[in-house]
Amino acid sequence: MGGVEDDEPPSKRVKASSEKLRGLSNGVSVRDRASCSLGYSMARPIESEGDVEVIGSKGIVKKVELVRIIAEALYSLGYTKTGAHLEEESGIPLQSTVVDLFMQQILDGKWDESVATLHEIGLADETINKLASFVIMEQKFFELLNGDNLMDALKTLRTEIAPLCVNDDRVRELSSSILFPSLNLFDGFSGQESRLKSRKKLLEELQKLLPPTVMIPEKRLVHLVEQALDLQRDACRYHNSSVGEMSLLTDHQCGRNQIPSQTLQILHEHSDEVWFLQFSHNGKYLASSSSDALVIVWEVAVDGGVSVKHRLSGHEKPVSYMSWSPDDRQLLTCGSEESVRRWDMVSGECIHIYEKNGLGLISCGWAPDGKSIFSGVTDKSISMWDLEGKEVDCWKGQRTIRISDLGITTDRKELISVCKETTILLCGWESKLDKFIEEDQTIISFSLSEDGKFLLVSLMNQELHLWNIDGCAKLVAKYKGHKRTRFVVRACFGGLEQAFIASGSEDSQIYIWHRSSGELILTLAGHAGAVNCVSWNPVNPHMLASASDDGTIRIWGLHQVNMNYNGKQSNGVHHCNGGT
Repeated sequence: MGGVEDDEPPSKRVKASSEKLRGLSNGVSVRDRASCSLGYSMARPIESEGDVEVIGSKGIVKKVELVRIIAEALYSLGYTKTGAHLEEESGIPLQSTVVDLFMQQILDGKWDESVATLHEIGLADETINKLASFVIMEQKFFELLNGDNLMDALKTLRTEIAPLCVNDDRVRELSSSILFPSLNLFDGFSGQESRLKSRKKLLEELQKLLPPTVMIPEKRLVHLVEQALDLQRDACRYHNSSVGEMSLLTDHQCGRNQIPSQTLQILHEHSDEVWFLQFSHNGKYLASSSSDALVIVWEVAVDGGVSVKHRLSGHEKPVSYMSWSPDDRQLLTCGSEESVRRWDMVSGECIHIYEKNGLGLISCGWAPDGKSIFSGVTDKSISMWDLEGKEVDCWKGQRTIRISDLGITTDRKELISVCKETTILLCGWESKLDKFIEEDQTIISFSLSEDGKFLLVSLMNQELHLWNIDGCAKLVAKYKGHKRTRFVVRACFGGLEQAFIASGSEDSQIYIWHRSSGELILTLAGHAGAVNCVSWNPVNPHMLASASDDGTIRIWGLHQVNMNYNGKQSNGVHHCNGGT
């Protein structure tokens, strides 16, 4: 590939949920406590916690807490009798009797009594007391107003809600709902069933306000198990399969066979060095460009096979950059300091050529809505064009140099370009605000993550830097090992949830790192020349493509062909905890 020039850098839990809620004041019950003579009257922390009995080899799991969250899990799963039996046998209640009384009063609509009971709980933080009282009285207000008890609702607002001095804006909204019922602030409170549902939602809100020692958070055990699975997955250097494949019955560990590391196809259609390639967003197509000035669009079959769909000729110079439209129906190609062409992917025809008199275009990219495009210009400006070729805006000054990468974020509407040898510009084309990332080394290329929050920068000193650009830019990781001395070598994000970083290298290999740990986990050999560019299929985490100076494109996958990745195409079976 061309060398880098010297002057240009290349729902409720069951204690108060459906299994135990049978009605309102005429029969709803949190739980029949008659069989449990536990006699607890306060909720902060339950007395049996004073023993601080711990279990487990590390001595950090409190028995009382574990029993309580197991009981909560049993109730939430509908095993009411089993949960009650656990409480009775262990002598450890899920909640104290005063909390049970409080919850029952909420479900029965005994608002004044519930506020009094709330204070009996004895919360140390008076702010929590006020916030909880506010949402309880708000519920009382809505039910009175919905029952046409206007004067009682007004009295509640004036004498019980407002004096709490909590959320003045909300108090004004409640006042407005009296004058303007059309505001519909209290929709869903009519009818017995609807009232029950709204009271259950109130309990959920109170559960979030009160300390977990008072009310166990909903589905706490499930949440802890999910956390453990997440930690195991994140610690697994080769995890590249659906989370649904993970099992609770064994510790999670994947093998290297999860990473596309076997050459499945070698594509020879280009007649010269292959400089750039990129999968479409839907993973069904792969576009490649070469120093032979030819662009080839490849189609990815259901079985993972890759074949030629279109040969796009018309550029007079080598094509250095390409960009797929948001809907993958069109493709932009940019010749080196030449023109940008827009192609239709159904017919393979060139729809429009974008040129600027006396100047060359060096990069291209699509606006998020697909209705306009951007291009870097050799005079260091960036232009914005409508699809018909009218230049609608131009950002002049030191906006870009002769590096063909151009990033465009969808949510923040920022253009990303290399504006100086060691500086990346993030330009808000609507906000008109500029942000900068400063590197110590010459920037060779960069790649934007799928979510637009991270930027992967390739540097002259053979390092890759990962920047978090969501807000204030922050360097979060570095990757080392690949070789780059003369040519533009590109890297990409890839794999399941983009958990990996892949890069080409001048030593004819592909380097793959685990993104969060920075560990180099694989090098892939096979090419006979420098690997200029890599692209990971965004839909199929088991397909990787590489472009090389040896004139070939290699398609990498797993060791077998299988169509079974969450309903999406996959070219390899994957094993997780022994599952196939």
